Amino acid sequence: MLVPYASYLRVYEPLAAFPEAERAHWARYAGRALIPTAQDELRRSLADLAATPPVGVPAHESADAFVAEVDGVVCVCPWRTRLRGWLALEEQPDMFPGPVLDAALPPVVRGQALADHERWSQRNPDARPWIRTAVWQVPVRWFVLFADEEREHREAGEDGEPPVLRYRTPMVQARRRLARALKTLREAVDEGPLTESLVDVGRWLEEFHPRALVELDYGGLVHALSAKHLAEDRSAADVAEGVSALQAGDSDGAGEAYARLAERWKSVRDRQFAN
Repeated sequence: MLVPYASYLRVYEPLAAFPEAERAHWARYAGRALIPTAQDELRRSLADLAATPPVGVPAHESADAFVAEVDGVVCVCPWRTRLRGWLALEEQPDMFPGPVLDAALPPVVRGQALADHERWSQRNPDARPWIRTAVWQVPVRWFVLFADEEREHREAGEDGEPPVLRYRTPMVQARRRLARALKTLREAVDEGPLTESLVDVGRWLEEFHPRALVELDYGGLVHALSAKHLAEDRSAADVAEGVSALQAGDSDGAGEAYARLAERWKSVRDRQFAN
């Protein structure tokens, strides 16, 4: 089963960024022949939700991670599925009507999970996830971190290899682009949701090692979108063009770039409500 709706913003940190005991675990883990994928994590989560009673948040933290090699240095992005489950659970009341949420996750299940999170947070006040997830979209604020030349697109292979669409950039570049975009927005328009969301992403990035790798992965969306849509998607270029236009005082150019972006992603978000 392919789960088609999740996209991800991930941070991969070098092994040196982790405490010694955890570093040893990830060093061994990175040498495994087979490493689970994001689809594996989603399938596990959906199986938990289908149980009776449903499991909204895993009882134990995941020991899995994504692995990348950057200039010969092994970097890992821990899943931290349990922590991300708790954080996602706090957002659900704003996303679903009460009766729908109660049917999927009864109040007693949610209450127990939130109580577990509160106790855990008291012991781990500085914990943060290495992964941010969105459904049926890639948020505009994520594209600010990347340049079009960092785009990696691979079509589906004849051997069943899935398509890939992602961007990767060094942490220093991601922070620099975000700071530049935030400065431009504050000078060109009033404070609003976009500037606030960029500040939030910036604070999150500051939590990580300066030699980390930042990745935007279309994830399961590649299974929902056509090959033509994926091939023609240049969203990071549109965002960069819009920011540059604002910086130059060209409001019409910025509007045209935003219109292309909005039209492209409206067609994706509408799939959330398809029968």
